[in-house]
Amino acid sequence: MEERLIAFALASFLIELTPGPNMAYLAVVAATEGRRRGFSAVAGVALGLSIVGLLAALGLTALVAGSALAYQGLRWLGVGYLLWLAYDGWRGADGVASLATDSASNWRHFKRGLITNLLNPKAAAFYMAVLPTFLGATESLRETLLFSAVYVAVATGIHAAIVAMAGAARAIFENPTSERILRRVLSVGLAAIAVWFAVKTAQ
Repeated sequence: MEERLIAFALASFLIELTPGPNMAYLAVVAATEGRRRGFSAVAGVALGLSIVGLLAALGLTALVAGSALAYQGLRWLGVGYLLWLAYDGWRGADGVASLATDSASNWRHFKRGLITNLLNPKAAAFYMAVLPTFLGATESLRETLLFSAVYVAVATGIHAAIVAMAGAARAIFENPTSERILRRVLSVGLAAIAVWFAVKTAQ
């Protein structure tokens, strides 16, 4: 099983390096609001991936994938949520949002990271299509959960690195005008990712 686990970790690493909703969202948060809030979003993403992995291990995500209505509903909710995040990023932290405490803002980004992944049918597809190819012939719930934990660990490591790098760029854009330009450019990128996500998850 050790060889299969290593191969799966490598496959997970390569898959997570491809651009996607998590990468875009985390870059937006870290570059415009700082690493602390970015890491809060990373924690939410990790929990979301863990929950989807558990549901997949229990066979519940297969029910969603088997229902065209449920899959399309989840897919469009995910696309809509990404577009809303892009709009929120474009708008910035004006108004009520600017009055939020650090802890409240961290919690807000944690929830967003969590929701983004709970509404991501691509994550469920990974657990159902990719993960089973690495499991043994007599796969067990324990083994499935172990492989799922490895995937979450690899993804979290990559997401944390993205936040660290994007957060480092924040110092370059400390004045309000530059920060606004960066935030809006990244928000447009996130909106483009949402459109890409809609196309890639179409059935």
